[in-house]
Amino acid sequence: MASTMKDTFYISHGAPTLAIDESLPASGTLPFPPLTSFTAMIQSMISMVSLTLKYPAPGAPELALRVKELLMGSGFKRVDEDRERGLDHGAWVPLMLMYPEADIPVCQLSVQSKRDGNYHYNLGKALAPLKGEGVLIMGSGSATHNLRALRMVDGIVPWALEFDTWLKDALLQGRYEDVNCYQEKAPHAKMAHPCPDHFYPLQVAMGAAGENAKAKLIHHSWQLGSLSYASYQFNSAS
Repeated sequence: MASTMKDTFYISHGAPTLAIDESLPASGTLPFPPLTSFTAMIQSMISMVSLTLKYPAPGAPELALRVKELLMGSGFKRVDEDRERGLDHGAWVPLMLMYPEADIPVCQLSVQSKRDGNYHYNLGKALAPLKGEGVLIMGSGSATHNLRALRMVDGIVPWALEFDTWLKDALLQGRYEDVNCYQEKAPHAKMAHPCPDHFYPLQVAMGAAGENAKAKLIHHSWQLGSLSYASYQFNSAS
């Protein structure tokens, strides 16, 4: 019988170079189950580092079918499968640090950037049964993500710090409805996330954990003045 996974995770994945940048305290350990990863990337992205690094994790076709079954059974009318596409850096960067042997089966899903936070929260809720089947659900994005605002500066720019602090307080206080509506509730929301694609994996992890889940900040660091690597663990209520 598969072990039950109580926790879900939201990991700020950073750039592809994070996987080989030993100056950042980003390595860690998670349990060893099959894994469903929600990533911010919708279009395939290729970089020079992607061409030289390999992460040959096996796919999980049976898990993909189970994901499709759960989503369609919860009212999501269209779920497309892509049997050819490999993992993008939103998936393999954190996985390379957590599971360097690439011996964990992975099913990657993309967010829908034209939808809203509640849509992705409900998507996570639909996939919650996977935890009872021994599957680890991980959202991969970035707590703040404005590439045009990145600068080589000392310290943290005020707008990024204010948004990141608001997010931390909202999550640790269980104000998940506020996080789902972050564009109206959070300070500097549009500056922190000009496009919501790196934020929506958070709502998936929240939804899969459940309404009464407890959030825990498991990593927090900064780069380039405004890029927050804040990452969270959500412990489902018993």
